[in-house]
Amino acid sequence: MKKQLTLAALALVGMGAMAQEAAKADTTGFVFTTVKENPITSIKDQNRAGTCWCYSTLSFIEAELLRMGKGEYDFSEMYIVYNTYMDRADKAIRTHGDASFSQGGSFYDVLYGMKTFGLIPEAEMRPGVMYGDTLSNHTELSAVTDAYVAAIAKGNHKKLQMSPDGTPLWRKGLEGIYDAYLGVRPEKFTYNGKEYTPQSFYETLGLNADDYVSLTSYTHHPFYEKFVLEIQDNWRWAQSYNLPIDELMQVFDNAIDKGYTIAWGSDVSEEGFTRNGLAVMPDLKKSQELGGSDMARWLKMTAAEKAEAINRPMPQKWCTQEERQQGYDNWETTDDHGMLIYGKAKDQQGTEYYLVKNSWGKAGKYEGIWYASKAFVRYKTMNIVVHKDALPKDIKKKLNLK
Repeated sequence: MKKQLTLAALALVGMGAMAQEAAKADTTGFVFTTVKENPITSIKDQNRAGTCWCYSTLSFIEAELLRMGKGEYDFSEMYIVYNTYMDRADKAIRTHGDASFSQGGSFYDVLYGMKTFGLIPEAEMRPGVMYGDTLSNHTELSAVTDAYVAAIAKGNHKKLQMSPDGTPLWRKGLEGIYDAYLGVRPEKFTYNGKEYTPQSFYETLGLNADDYVSLTSYTHHPFYEKFVLEIQDNWRWAQSYNLPIDELMQVFDNAIDKGYTIAWGSDVSEEGFTRNGLAVMPDLKKSQELGGSDMARWLKMTAAEKAEAINRPMPQKWCTQEERQQGYDNWETTDDHGMLIYGKAKDQQGTEYYLVKNSWGKAGKYEGIWYASKAFVRYKTMNIVVHKDALPKDIKKKLNLK
């Protein structure tokens, strides 16, 4: 009996020492272990341009081609951007400025764009070439085009002037601006020794834009039905299927486990989305209970101090459906940024994360890759786009998808 008690005491001492070591290790930062990783193409840099929607979706399409065994491609973002901005200007002018005109966009802009306008290789229309750079800087371009479109859309015009061929003159003027800043869209090009048009190039890839679905999770519309997500950059009024949040999270895991990637739209304005490769949703109350940062002290911290405090494992807040809705309704959750989710990982405490490919170049501790906790993704996801076959069979059936 005494021997057993002694052994038990030694075991407790050992466990205490291990816990102390684990706690000590946690203060040094995160240690991630990859659980599942699907193939992706190289990290890109959108630089000073609001084109994450295009970079993330084309990264998704490139990853889809890798999954399909079609090889590695690098598509031109600027080709899709040019065509999308022309269409967005048209919508803004037709609605007299009631539809917004900006650098932003949606995943659907790329799906619609590749089906309607086709795709071209990056080499045919690179960013920054027109002003002697290798990266985009749309600051000046946006200043010019915003004013140009507003002058037409909100001007005191009884009617718009048309060219003899029936094209509105404003379109020719705007095309001239985009030709100057983005480059001229090629009608034909040669790739691997063969001549293509953008449309014929897209057709050779074996992609079907209609195979991809947008999903979201909000209670102001019925579940298992489609609705137009009410965000400014959804100017094409694309529809998303509405799922309960638990089922939306099932889609994430099922897709990754089956080898699919996910175009991910999220709010990145939270303090938990750091510029050092982390996206976490700290549970401050639970941290306090476990002897972590005191709540009062947290509220007094500067932004830099908070960033340092969350740069190590801590309890995560698992939101409810109602909390998601409240965040959306009160503008706390906003449509900020598009990225690509392509895998899963765990930290040293077993907390689960998604592997995220960003479009900010080799930024952050993980050189362009972010680790987004499931808790963060659950709360801050605006919508996702996946191949319809990436959905669990029961969810796919509920949405009447074939």
